[in-house]
Formats: sequence, structure tokens, C-alpha cells
Amino acid sequence: MKNKNKTVWSKRLKGSPSKLFERIGASVHIDKRLYKEDIFASKVHTQMLIKQKIIPIKDGNKIIAGLKKIEKLIDSKKFKFEAKYEDIHLNIEKKLFEIIGPSAGFLHTARSRNDQVVTDFKLWVKKSTKEIIYEISKLMRSILLKSEKNIDTVMPGFTHLKNAQPVSFAHYLLAYFEMLKRDRKRFNNNLDLLDESPLGVAALSGTSYNIDRFYTSKKLGFKQPTSNSIDTVSDRDFAIDFLYACAVCAMHLSRLAEDFIILNSDAYKLIDFDDKMLTGSSIMPQKKNPDPAELIRGRTGINYGKLNSMLTIMKGLPISYFKDLQDDKSLVFDGFDTLKDTLSLSSELIKNLKPNKKRMLNMANSGFTTATDFADYLVKQKKIPFRESYNISSKLVNYAEKKGKNLNELSFDEVKKFYKNLDKKILQIFEVKNSMNSKKSYGGTSSKNVKNMIKRYKKDL
Repeated sequence: MKNKNKTVWSKRLKGSPSKLFERIGASVHIDKRLYKEDIFASKVHTQMLIKQKIIPIKDGNKIIAGLKKIEKLIDSKKFKFEAKYEDIHLNIEKKLFEIIGPSAGFLHTARSRNDQVVTDFKLWVKKSTKEIIYEISKLMRSILLKSEKNIDTVMPGFTHLKNAQPVSFAHYLLAYFEMLKRDRKRFNNNLDLLDESPLGVAALSGTSYNIDRFYTSKKLGFKQPTSNSIDTVSDRDFAIDFLYACAVCAMHLSRLAEDFIILNSDAYKLIDFDDKMLTGSSIMPQKKNPDPAELIRGRTGINYGKLNSMLTIMKGLPISYFKDLQDDKSLVFDGFDTLKDTLSLSSELIKNLKPNKKRMLNMANSGFTTATDFADYLVKQKKIPFRESYNISSKLVNYAEKKGKNLNELSFDEVKKFYKNLDKKILQIFEVKNSMNSKKSYGGTSSKNVKNMIKRYKKDL
């Protein structure tokens, strides 16, 4: 009991560590988040050691029982984490000695903290990836429900933030469904890439003990063990992949938020939000600000920053394990927390969104959004080359602009000035709903297409 507060390497090093180094070097305030993964992996490791007759059954059972007690203590917040024991792994090991005595010394047989930490970390990333996938699916569901109610809602589609062509509001929302589908696939691909167990490679070279890495791999829920011990302890591709997927998904959410901020602005007024998704001003009584959308947009920077930091840590890092890798977990934890929150907030934003249908229709009619339809009509019905029909339509737009009219406000006689051989059916071309529903090509904005896509999307959920 004399040496109870000393580190496991105190016999090798003389004196106590620098207090500053102890504070900076300790990671338990961060990696304590891995306690369930650490205890789970330690139990599996112990089971393997017993199975392979590397440690006595009696001592192995004591270890497993002790680990279960520690997990309960941490769950109930009765466990005291101490920085002097540096990390979650040594904090748990120290407590295990207190509970079961010398038998605890068998736990670290045939492993190192190098393979221990990457095993815990992989298990955590695997679990958290599944949580993110769930949140993405939830947001996709919110988008689908809102889209279903707005298949026939006509809005202006924009290019360069200028009125371009009429589109279905549902079609517009489903563009983000597609982005999220790719995000979900990206995270699922990551699950496949990280599905190899690091446990058992020890410090960097493997171990001389007769361990069974295939047994521990299966028990831990991995497809197979890793194949190269040196690569295993130095690999953080799975962390980079996770942060990259988080950054891309956050970028999609930021684009969604930016769109909503613009469409909600006084210049557009195309969408409104329930008051619970807005804030007021401390000085201007009339204000209703879309702060949640702005927070979603802003926090994308956090996800970008975590990815760049992780890449910078790994750049130029020699192979095998270095202390630099200690900082990987805080980056991934923060990236996860940020994205999970913004995904949930995005779902709420969608649910509390209300399209201003009348204004959408009016704006869709402005800006000459059916000019392309007129040009296409001349190609299809009058066999005029597109560039010529484009010029005719341009002249019609110039005329309407000069007269201060929308294209659907022009008379038949006015349209005939630009191409004589027409009948009155031509005026239907300028109705924005007709324009929208004419886009029947696969992936287009017609109501029929959108309905079919929604049916398909439902199967994806």
C-alpha cells in the first residue's frame, strides 16, 4: 500500500513528474467518455486470456467481476477520476487493484495501452457512427413529411439567387434528402472500413503469448482482426473518415440553413417559422430572427476545424504510436457532439417551417421564369433550332420587361408579334404550374415525378 499513488512506471523513473506536464499530459477528463468501451474490451480480453489458459480462471473471474463493479460505480457517478493516473485506462486499472487486489495485475497481460486505446476508440466511433446515421435518417423523415404536403406548391427555382424556373417546393426540399442520403451512405461506408479489431497487437509488434485475436474480434463485434501490428497502433484513418463525414454532412446542413435564412428574409418572405424557432431583438421590438438556422450554419466551422486539426496531427507523424495521438479523441468527441446537435436542430427547423404559398406563386410568376418554356415550345412544335427560338423568347422577355408585365400577363396578340404562326394554347405555356409539371424527365420537378420519388424515398427509410 506504500506505493498506492505511484504510476505503473514509477520503478523506472526517478522522482515525481512535473505538475505542469501532469496536467497537460492527463487525458482522463476527456477519455473517461470511453469507460464503457474500455471495460467491455477488458472483459473480452480477460475471457480470451482464460480461454487460452494464459491466466488462471480464478484470477480472470475476479477481474471480470471487478470490472462490472467499476462500471456500476461510474454509471452511478460514484467513481473518482484522478488526473495523476493520466487516462481512463489506468484509472480503471488502479480501481481494480483496490477492489480485487493483486489479481488485477493479470489484466494487462498480452496487451498495451497502444492497442487498448485504439480498440476503445474504434468501438466508440462505431457506436457513435450508428447514432449519427439514426439522426440523419430522422432528418430525412422530417424532410419527406414536409415534402409530401407540398408536392403541388409552386416556388421559383433560383440560379445565382435570381428567379430561374418554377419548381415544386417538395422537389426543392428533396434535394437535401439526396444530400443526406449520400451522408448516410458515407457513414455506413466508414463502418465497413473500421470493422477490424486492433486488440492483441500490443505495443507495436504483437505478443509472444498464445492469444486468439479472432476470438476477441468476434466478441467485440468486429469482422476480423487487423493484419499489421505497426499500422494498427498508428492508424487513425477511422477518426479522419468520421470527421470528414461529419464535415461534409455539416456543410449540407449549412447550405440548408443558409437557404432558409434567405427564404425567410424580408426580401423574400417565402417561408416562415413557428415562433419557438425564432428569437427577438434586445432593442428592436419588431424583430423575429432565425437564430437556430444561423447556429447550424455557424457550427459547420467547428466540424471543419476538427477535421483540419486531425489531419494536421497526422501529417508527418512517424509510424507507430506517439503521444500526439492523445488529442484525437477530443476532436472526434467535439465533432460528434456538434453534428448530432445540428442534425436534431435541423429536424426541428423543418418540422416548424411553413411555406408562404401565395408569395411563392407570385414570385414564381415574376422574373420571366417561363421564358425557356416558350423557347422549348418553338423547338418542339415549330421545329425551330433552339438558338433561334432562344432569341425569339429573349425578344419577348425584353418586350414584357419594357411593358412592366409578367409573361403570363401578356395577351395572345402581344405574343404573336414575335412569332406569327401560333394559336391561343400558347398562353398555357406561361402558367408556372404547367411549366413545373412539364418537367417530366427523370429527376425533374413535375408533380408526378416528385410523387414517385417520395414513394421510392420511403423505402430508403
